[in-house]
Amino acid sequence: MSKRRRKALPKEPLRCHIETLSHDGRGIARTDEGKTQFVDGALPGETVMAKMVGTRSRFDELRTLEVLESSAERQQPPCEFADLCGGCSLQHMGPDAQIRFKEQTLREHFAHFGGIEPEEWIAPMRSPDALGYRRKARLGVRFVKARDSVLVGFREKRNSFLTDIDRCVVLDPRIGERIEPLRELLYGMDAYDRIPQVEVACGDDSAAMVFRNMDELSSGDREKLVAFGQAHDLHIYLQPKGPDTVHRIWPASAGRDEERLSYRMESHNLVMQFHPMDFTQVNAGINRDMVARAVDWLDVQPDERVLDLFCGLGNFTLPLARRGGQVVGVEGDDAMVVRGRENARLNDLDNVDFFGADLHGDFTGQSWAREGFDKILIDPPRSGAEEICKYLTAFGAGRIVYVSCNPATLARDAGVMVRNGYRLVRAGVMDMFPHTTHVESIALFVRDDH
Repeated sequence: MSKRRRKALPKEPLRCHIETLSHDGRGIARTDEGKTQFVDGALPGETVMAKMVGTRSRFDELRTLEVLESSAERQQPPCEFADLCGGCSLQHMGPDAQIRFKEQTLREHFAHFGGIEPEEWIAPMRSPDALGYRRKARLGVRFVKARDSVLVGFREKRNSFLTDIDRCVVLDPRIGERIEPLRELLYGMDAYDRIPQVEVACGDDSAAMVFRNMDELSSGDREKLVAFGQAHDLHIYLQPKGPDTVHRIWPASAGRDEERLSYRMESHNLVMQFHPMDFTQVNAGINRDMVARAVDWLDVQPDERVLDLFCGLGNFTLPLARRGGQVVGVEGDDAMVVRGRENARLNDLDNVDFFGADLHGDFTGQSWAREGFDKILIDPPRSGAEEICKYLTAFGAGRIVYVSCNPATLARDAGVMVRNGYRLVRAGVMDMFPHTTHVESIALFVRDDH
Protein backbone atom coordinates (compact mmCIF):
# COMPACT_ATOMS: atom_id res chain seq x y z
CA MET A 1 0.00 0.00 0.00
CA SER A 2 1.55 3.28 -1.08
CA LYS A 3 1.86 6.21 1.27
CA ARG A 4 -0.51 9.07 0.65
CA ARG A 5 1.40 11.83 -1.09
CA ARG A 6 1.39 15.19 0.67
CA LYS A 7 -0.35 17.97 -1.13
CA ALA A 8 2.16 20.34 -2.72
CA LEU A 9 2.38 23.75 -1.07
CA PRO A 10 1.64 26.79 -3.23
CA LYS A 11 4.83 28.41 -4.51
CA GLU A 12 3.37 31.86 -5.00
CA PRO A 13 3.43 34.19 -1.94
CA LEU A 14 0.09 34.84 -0.27
CA ARG A 15 -1.25 38.21 0.85
CA CYS A 16 -2.18 38.13 4.56
CA HIS A 17 -3.76 40.73 6.83
CA ILE A 18 -2.67 40.14 10.42
CA GLU A 19 -5.39 40.40 13.07
CA THR A 20 -3.58 39.50 16.29
CA LEU A 21 -0.67 37.50 17.75
CA SER A 22 -0.60 33.90 18.93
CA HIS A 23 1.00 33.14 22.30
CA ASP A 24 4.10 31.92 20.45
CA GLY A 25 4.49 35.30 18.75
CA ARG A 26 3.22 34.50 15.28
CA GLY A 27 0.82 36.76 13.45
CA ILE A 28 -2.70 35.35 12.98
CA ALA A 29 -4.56 35.90 9.72
CA ARG A 30 -7.45 34.11 8.04
CA THR A 31 -8.18 32.97 4.52
CA ASP A 32 -11.36 34.04 2.72
CA GLU A 33 -12.81 30.68 3.79
CA GLY A 34 -11.97 31.39 7.44
CA LYS A 35 -8.99 29.02 7.83
CA THR A 36 -6.41 30.21 10.36
CA GLN A 37 -2.98 31.27 9.12
CA PHE A 38 0.00 31.50 11.48
CA VAL A 39 2.54 33.90 9.99
CA ASP A 40 6.11 34.08 11.33
CA GLY A 41 7.57 37.60 11.44
CA ALA A 42 4.27 39.51 11.19
CA LEU A 43 2.61 41.91 13.63
CA PRO A 44 -1.05 42.86 14.27
CA GLY A 45 -2.44 45.38 11.78
CA GLU A 46 0.14 44.55 9.12
CA THR A 47 -0.43 43.35 5.59
CA VAL A 48 2.34 41.04 4.43
CA MET A 49 3.30 38.77 1.59
CA ALA A 50 4.13 35.37 3.05
CA LYS A 51 5.33 32.00 1.86
CA MET A 52 3.43 28.89 2.97
CA VAL A 53 5.78 26.50 4.75
CA GLY A 54 3.25 24.02 6.16
CA THR A 55 -0.41 23.13 6.13
CA ARG A 56 -2.78 21.19 8.36
CA SER A 57 -6.50 20.59 8.22
CA ARG A 58 -7.24 23.43 10.65
CA PHE A 59 -4.45 25.92 9.94
CA ASP A 60 -1.63 26.93 7.61
CA GLU A 61 1.89 28.03 8.57
CA LEU A 62 3.61 30.83 6.69
CA ARG A 63 6.77 32.96 6.82
CA THR A 64 6.79 36.67 6.05
CA LEU A 65 8.64 37.64 2.88
CA GLU A 66 7.64 41.28 2.52
CA VAL A 67 5.79 43.78 4.72
CA LEU A 68 3.36 45.80 2.59
CA GLU A 69 1.75 47.77 5.42
CA SER A 70 3.91 48.07 8.52
CA SER A 71 2.84 48.33 12.15
CA ALA A 72 4.08 51.25 14.26
CA GLU A 73 5.32 48.58 16.66
CA ARG A 74 7.75 47.12 14.10
CA GLN A 75 11.47 47.72 14.54
CA GLN A 76 14.60 46.71 12.66
CA PRO A 77 15.85 43.53 14.37
CA PRO A 78 19.15 44.20 16.18
CA CYS A 79 20.47 40.86 14.90
CA GLU A 80 21.12 40.18 11.22
CA PHE A 81 20.11 36.53 11.68
CA ALA A 82 16.80 37.21 13.45
CA ASP A 83 14.54 36.22 10.54
CA LEU A 84 15.98 32.70 10.40
CA CYS A 85 17.38 31.91 13.85
CA GLY A 86 15.03 30.26 16.33
CA GLY A 87 16.84 31.67 19.37
CA CYS A 88 14.61 34.77 19.27
CA SER A 89 11.13 35.26 17.83
CA LEU A 90 10.22 38.89 18.60
CA GLN A 91 13.21 40.96 17.51
CA HIS A 92 11.05 42.63 14.85
CA MET A 93 8.76 44.00 17.62
CA GLY A 94 9.66 47.12 19.62
CA PRO A 95 10.50 46.60 23.33
CA ASP A 96 7.36 48.35 24.64
CA ALA A 97 5.16 46.23 22.40
CA GLN A 98 7.00 43.08 23.51
CA ILE A 99 6.27 43.71 27.17
CA ARG A 100 2.62 44.59 26.45
CA PHE A 101 2.31 41.30 24.56
CA LYS A 102 3.68 39.39 27.57
CA GLU A 103 1.36 41.19 29.96
CA GLN A 104 -1.60 40.38 27.74
CA THR A 105 -0.53 36.75 27.59
CA LEU A 106 -0.52 36.53 31.40
CA ARG A 107 -3.91 38.27 31.65
CA GLU A 108 -5.45 35.90 29.13
CA HIS A 109 -4.11 32.84 30.89
CA PHE A 110 -5.42 33.97 34.28
CA ALA A 111 -8.84 34.49 32.73
CA HIS A 112 -8.85 31.27 30.71
CA PHE A 113 -7.22 28.74 33.05
CA GLY A 114 -7.91 30.17 36.48
CA GLY A 115 -10.99 32.31 35.93
CA ILE A 116 -9.40 34.91 38.21
CA GLU A 117 -7.67 38.28 38.16
CA PRO A 118 -5.25 39.81 40.69
CA GLU A 119 -6.43 42.67 42.85
CA GLU A 120 -3.45 44.65 41.54
CA TRP A 121 -1.46 44.42 38.32
CA ILE A 122 2.09 45.56 39.05
CA ALA A 123 4.25 47.40 36.53
CA PRO A 124 6.32 44.99 34.43
CA MET A 125 9.89 44.38 35.49
CA ARG A 126 11.95 45.51 32.50
CA SER A 127 15.37 44.23 31.56
CA PRO A 128 18.01 47.00 31.68
CA ASP A 129 19.89 45.19 28.91
CA ALA A 130 17.79 43.80 26.06
CA LEU A 131 20.99 42.67 24.32
CA GLY A 132 23.92 40.70 25.70
CA TYR A 133 21.80 39.55 28.66
CA ARG A 134 21.73 35.78 28.20
CA ARG A 135 24.19 34.00 30.47
CA LYS A 136 23.13 30.39 29.87
CA ALA A 137 22.55 28.55 26.60
CA ARG A 138 23.08 25.29 24.76
CA LEU A 139 24.67 25.81 21.36
CA GLY A 140 24.28 23.13 18.73
CA VAL A 141 27.30 22.11 16.66
CA ARG A 142 27.16 20.45 13.24
CA PHE A 143 29.71 19.70 10.55
CA VAL A 144 28.16 20.28 7.11
CA LYS A 145 30.04 18.11 4.64
CA ALA A 146 28.56 19.76 1.55
CA ARG A 147 29.89 23.15 2.70
CA ASP A 148 33.00 21.80 4.41
CA SER A 149 32.26 23.96 7.45
CA VAL A 150 31.16 23.74 11.08
CA LEU A 151 28.01 25.56 12.21
CA VAL A 152 27.52 26.68 15.82
CA GLY A 153 24.33 28.21 17.16
CA PHE A 154 20.60 27.76 17.66
CA ARG A 155 18.19 25.86 15.45
CA GLU A 156 16.41 27.66 12.67
CA LYS A 157 12.78 28.62 13.26
CA ARG A 158 10.54 25.54 13.15
CA ASN A 159 13.06 23.03 11.85
CA SER A 160 16.08 21.08 13.06
CA PHE A 161 18.75 22.80 10.93
CA LEU A 162 21.33 24.95 12.70
CA THR A 163 21.36 28.63 11.78
CA ASP A 164 24.53 29.79 10.05
CA ILE A 165 25.65 32.56 12.41
CA ASP A 166 28.99 34.06 13.37
CA ARG A 167 27.82 36.09 16.40
CA CYS A 168 24.81 36.37 18.72
CA VAL A 169 23.72 39.72 20.14
CA VAL A 170 21.51 38.33 22.93
CA LEU A 171 24.19 36.09 24.43
CA ASP A 172 26.58 37.55 26.97
CA PRO A 173 29.30 39.18 24.78
CA ARG A 174 31.94 36.92 26.31
CA ILE A 175 30.19 34.13 24.38
CA GLY A 176 28.13 35.89 21.72
CA GLU A 177 31.10 37.70 20.18
CA ARG A 178 33.12 34.47 19.99
CA ILE A 179 30.90 32.30 17.80
CA GLU A 180 33.14 32.78 14.75
CA PRO A 181 36.42 31.86 16.53
CA LEU A 182 34.58 28.95 18.17
CA ARG A 183 33.57 27.67 14.72
CA GLU A 184 37.16 27.97 13.55
CA LEU A 185 38.40 26.11 16.61
CA LEU A 186 35.99 23.21 16.08
CA TYR A 187 36.71 23.01 12.34
CA GLY A 188 40.42 22.68 13.08
CA MET A 189 40.02 19.84 15.58
CA ASP A 190 40.43 16.12 14.86
CA ALA A 191 36.97 15.67 16.43
CA TYR A 192 35.38 18.30 14.16
CA ASP A 193 32.35 16.07 13.52
CA ARG A 194 32.09 14.43 16.96
CA ILE A 195 31.17 17.37 19.20
CA PRO A 196 27.37 17.88 18.94
CA GLN A 197 26.92 20.73 21.42
CA VAL A 198 28.59 23.31 23.62
CA GLU A 199 26.92 24.41 26.86
CA VAL A 200 27.78 27.95 27.88
CA ALA A 201 27.47 29.56 31.29
CA CYS A 202 28.58 32.96 32.58
CA GLY A 203 29.13 34.28 36.07
CA ASP A 204 29.95 37.85 37.03
CA ASP A 205 33.71 37.38 36.65
CA SER A 206 34.18 34.27 34.51
CA ALA A 207 32.52 32.44 31.61
CA ALA A 208 32.67 28.76 30.71
CA MET A 209 32.19 26.47 27.71
CA VAL A 210 31.36 22.78 28.18
CA PHE A 211 32.21 20.69 25.09
CA ARG A 212 30.24 17.45 24.67
CA ASN A 213 32.90 15.14 23.24
CA MET A 214 31.52 11.86 21.88
CA ASP A 215 34.99 10.27 21.79
CA GLU A 216 38.20 10.57 23.77
CA LEU A 217 39.95 13.66 22.43
CA SER A 218 43.44 13.57 20.99
CA SER A 219 46.18 15.37 22.87
CA GLY A 220 46.27 17.92 20.03
CA ASP A 221 42.55 18.66 20.41
CA ARG A 222 42.91 19.11 24.15
CA GLU A 223 45.79 21.51 23.57
CA LYS A 224 43.68 23.52 21.10
CA LEU A 225 40.82 23.78 23.60
CA VAL A 226 43.16 24.92 26.36
CA ALA A 227 44.75 27.49 24.06
CA PHE A 228 41.28 28.74 23.11
CA GLY A 229 40.39 29.15 26.78
CA GLN A 230 43.63 31.01 27.46
CA ALA A 231 43.21 33.31 24.45
CA HIS A 232 39.61 34.22 25.23
CA ASP A 233 39.69 34.07 29.06
CA LEU A 234 37.19 31.20 29.21
CA HIS A 235 36.94 28.18 31.49
CA ILE A 236 36.96 25.01 29.35
CA TYR A 237 35.15 21.80 30.32
CA LEU A 238 34.65 18.42 28.66
CA GLN A 239 31.63 16.14 28.92
CA PRO A 240 32.52 12.66 27.59
CA LYS A 241 29.28 11.00 28.77
CA GLY A 242 26.50 12.00 31.19
CA PRO A 243 26.31 15.24 33.22
CA ASP A 244 28.31 13.67 36.07
CA THR A 245 31.34 13.31 33.75
CA VAL A 246 31.73 17.07 33.20
CA HIS A 247 35.21 18.18 34.24
CA ARG A 248 37.36 21.25 33.75
CA ILE A 249 40.58 21.13 31.74
CA TRP A 250 41.33 24.86 31.87
CA PRO A 251 42.24 26.49 34.21
CA ALA A 252 43.71 23.46 35.96
CA SER A 253 41.99 22.77 39.28
CA ALA A 254 42.90 20.78 42.36
CA GLY A 255 39.41 19.31 42.70
CA ARG A 256 35.77 19.43 41.67
CA ASP A 257 35.01 21.92 44.47
CA GLU A 258 37.00 24.55 42.55
CA GLU A 259 34.91 24.15 39.39
CA ARG A 260 32.61 27.04 40.16
CA LEU A 261 31.43 30.27 38.61
CA SER A 262 29.70 32.89 40.75
CA TYR A 263 27.36 35.86 40.80
CA ARG A 264 26.86 38.49 43.46
CA MET A 265 23.73 39.92 45.02
CA GLU A 266 25.14 43.04 46.61
CA SER A 267 21.90 44.21 48.21
CA HIS A 268 21.85 41.00 50.26
CA ASN A 269 25.64 40.80 50.74
CA LEU A 270 25.77 37.38 49.05
CA VAL A 271 28.07 35.53 46.67
CA MET A 272 26.39 32.59 44.93
CA GLN A 273 28.60 29.87 43.47
CA PHE A 274 27.46 27.42 40.80
CA HIS A 275 28.75 24.74 38.48
CA PRO A 276 28.40 25.56 34.75
CA MET A 277 25.82 22.76 34.35
CA ASP A 278 23.67 23.97 37.27
CA PHE A 279 20.38 25.73 36.65
CA THR A 280 20.72 29.48 37.12
CA GLN A 281 18.61 32.37 35.86
CA VAL A 282 19.82 33.58 32.47
CA ASN A 283 19.34 37.31 33.07
CA ALA A 284 21.43 38.62 35.97
CA GLY A 285 19.80 42.06 36.16
CA ILE A 286 16.24 40.74 36.19
CA ASN A 287 17.22 38.03 38.66
CA ARG A 288 18.49 40.60 41.18
CA ASP A 289 15.29 42.65 40.86
CA MET A 290 13.11 39.53 41.00
CA VAL A 291 14.75 38.28 44.19
CA ALA A 292 14.43 41.72 45.79
CA ARG A 293 10.72 41.84 44.94
CA ALA A 294 10.05 38.33 46.25
CA VAL A 295 11.86 39.06 49.52
CA ASP A 296 9.98 42.34 49.90
CA TRP A 297 6.57 40.75 49.23
CA LEU A 298 7.12 37.93 51.71
CA ASP A 299 8.12 40.46 54.41
CA VAL A 300 9.84 37.85 56.59
CA GLN A 301 9.94 38.60 60.33
CA PRO A 302 12.72 37.41 62.67
CA ASP A 303 10.51 34.83 64.41
CA GLU A 304 9.01 33.29 61.26
CA ARG A 305 9.67 30.02 59.46
CA VAL A 306 9.95 30.24 55.67
CA LEU A 307 9.74 27.48 53.07
CA ASP A 308 11.42 27.81 49.65
CA LEU A 309 10.25 25.07 47.27
CA PHE A 310 12.25 24.15 44.15
CA CYS A 311 15.00 26.18 45.78
CA GLY A 312 17.86 25.21 43.45
CA LEU A 313 21.21 26.48 44.69
CA GLY A 314 19.58 28.97 47.07
CA ASN A 315 18.86 31.91 44.74
CA PHE A 316 15.89 32.95 46.91
CA THR A 317 16.67 30.90 50.02
CA LEU A 318 19.78 32.75 51.10
CA PRO A 319 18.43 36.29 50.52
CA LEU A 320 15.40 35.28 52.61
CA ALA A 321 17.72 33.96 55.32
CA ARG A 322 19.49 37.33 55.39
CA ARG A 323 16.16 38.83 56.50
CA GLY A 324 16.08 36.58 59.55
CA GLY A 325 13.80 33.80 60.66
CA GLN A 326 14.45 30.14 59.90
CA VAL A 327 14.47 29.24 56.20
CA VAL A 328 14.09 25.76 54.73
CA GLY A 329 15.03 25.17 51.08
CA VAL A 330 13.69 22.03 49.41
CA GLU A 331 14.78 20.70 46.01
CA GLY A 332 14.24 17.52 44.01
CA ASP A 333 17.78 17.52 42.57
CA ASP A 334 20.25 16.22 45.16
CA ALA A 335 23.19 17.99 43.48
CA MET A 336 21.44 21.32 43.97
CA VAL A 337 20.82 20.53 47.64
CA VAL A 338 24.58 20.10 48.01
CA ARG A 339 25.13 23.39 46.17
CA GLY A 340 22.68 25.19 48.44
CA ARG A 341 24.52 23.98 51.52
CA GLU A 342 27.84 25.04 49.97
CA ASN A 343 26.49 28.54 49.41
CA ALA A 344 25.08 28.77 52.93
CA ARG A 345 28.52 27.93 54.34
CA LEU A 346 30.23 30.32 51.93
CA ASN A 347 28.03 33.16 53.16
CA ASP A 348 28.17 32.21 56.89
CA LEU A 349 24.42 31.62 57.18
CA ASP A 350 23.34 29.25 59.95
CA ASN A 351 19.58 29.93 59.93
CA VAL A 352 18.96 27.98 56.74
CA ASP A 353 18.66 24.25 55.96
CA PHE A 354 18.45 22.44 52.61
CA PHE A 355 16.67 19.14 52.02
CA GLY A 356 16.06 16.86 49.06
CA ALA A 357 12.51 15.62 48.45
CA ASP A 358 10.13 14.42 45.77
CA LEU A 359 8.08 17.54 45.10
CA HIS A 360 5.30 15.83 43.17
CA GLY A 361 3.16 14.72 46.09
CA ASP A 362 2.25 15.25 49.74
CA PHE A 363 5.37 16.20 51.71
CA THR A 364 3.60 17.62 54.78
CA GLY A 365 4.73 14.62 56.87
CA GLN A 366 8.43 15.16 56.22
CA SER A 367 10.52 16.00 59.29
CA TRP A 368 11.41 19.45 57.96
CA ALA A 369 7.74 20.26 57.34
CA ARG A 370 6.12 19.23 60.61
CA GLU A 371 6.61 22.56 62.38
CA GLY A 372 4.75 24.39 59.59
CA PHE A 373 5.65 27.64 57.88
CA ASP A 374 4.59 31.26 58.13
CA LYS A 375 5.68 32.26 54.62
CA ILE A 376 6.28 30.22 51.45
CA LEU A 377 8.08 30.87 48.17
CA ILE A 378 7.62 28.52 45.23
CA ASP A 379 9.51 28.61 41.92
CA PRO A 380 8.49 25.44 40.03
CA PRO A 381 9.46 24.20 36.55
CA ARG A 382 7.26 24.81 33.50
CA SER A 383 4.92 22.00 34.52
CA GLY A 384 3.93 24.04 37.57
CA ALA A 385 2.92 22.67 40.96
CA GLU A 386 -0.78 21.79 40.88
CA GLU A 387 -0.49 18.88 43.32
CA ILE A 388 1.78 20.80 45.68
CA CYS A 389 -0.60 23.75 45.81
CA LYS A 390 -3.25 21.45 47.25
CA TYR A 391 -0.96 20.71 50.19
CA LEU A 392 0.46 24.19 50.79
CA THR A 393 -2.73 25.36 52.46
CA ALA A 394 -2.14 22.82 55.25
CA PHE A 395 0.70 24.99 56.56
CA GLY A 396 -1.53 28.03 57.02
CA ALA A 397 1.14 30.38 55.67
CA GLY A 398 0.01 33.99 55.68
CA ARG A 399 1.77 34.79 52.38
CA ILE A 400 2.87 32.77 49.38
CA VAL A 401 4.98 34.16 46.53
CA TYR A 402 4.83 32.13 43.32
CA VAL A 403 7.51 32.72 40.67
CA SER A 404 6.59 31.21 37.31
CA CYS A 405 8.17 30.52 33.92
CA ASN A 406 4.85 29.39 32.40
CA PRO A 407 1.74 31.60 32.61
CA ALA A 408 -0.60 28.70 31.83
CA THR A 409 0.47 26.60 34.82
CA LEU A 410 0.67 29.67 37.07
CA ALA A 411 -2.94 30.52 36.20
CA ARG A 412 -4.06 26.93 36.76
CA ASP A 413 -2.28 26.73 40.12
CA ALA A 414 -3.58 30.16 41.12
CA GLY A 415 -7.09 28.78 40.72
CA VAL A 416 -6.22 26.00 43.17
CA MET A 417 -4.86 28.52 45.68
CA VAL A 418 -7.90 30.79 45.44
CA ARG A 419 -10.28 27.85 45.93
CA ASN A 420 -8.34 26.95 49.08
CA GLY A 421 -8.57 30.19 51.01
CA TYR A 422 -6.08 32.56 49.36
CA ARG A 423 -6.51 35.87 47.54
CA LEU A 424 -4.46 36.67 44.47
CA VAL A 425 -3.29 40.09 45.63
CA ARG A 426 -0.65 41.05 43.05
CA ALA A 427 0.80 39.73 39.81
CA GLY A 428 2.95 40.94 36.95
CA VAL A 429 5.46 39.93 34.31
CA MET A 430 9.25 40.07 34.32
CA ASP A 431 11.16 40.38 31.06
CA MET A 432 13.67 37.64 31.80
CA PHE A 433 14.04 36.77 28.09
CA PRO A 434 13.79 39.91 25.90
CA HIS A 435 13.06 39.30 22.20
CA THR A 436 11.39 35.95 22.94
CA THR A 437 7.82 34.93 23.80
CA HIS A 438 8.97 33.45 27.12
CA VAL A 439 6.83 34.92 29.92
CA GLU A 440 8.30 35.00 33.42
CA SER A 441 5.92 36.24 36.11
CA ILE A 442 5.46 36.64 39.85
CA ALA A 443 2.34 36.52 42.01
CA LEU A 444 1.52 37.17 45.66
CA PHE A 445 -1.16 35.17 47.48
CA VAL A 446 -2.42 36.19 50.91
CA ARG A 447 -4.68 34.15 53.20
CA ASP A 448 -8.21 35.46 53.45
CA ASP A 449 -7.82 35.97 57.21
CA HIS A 450 -4.69 38.13 56.84
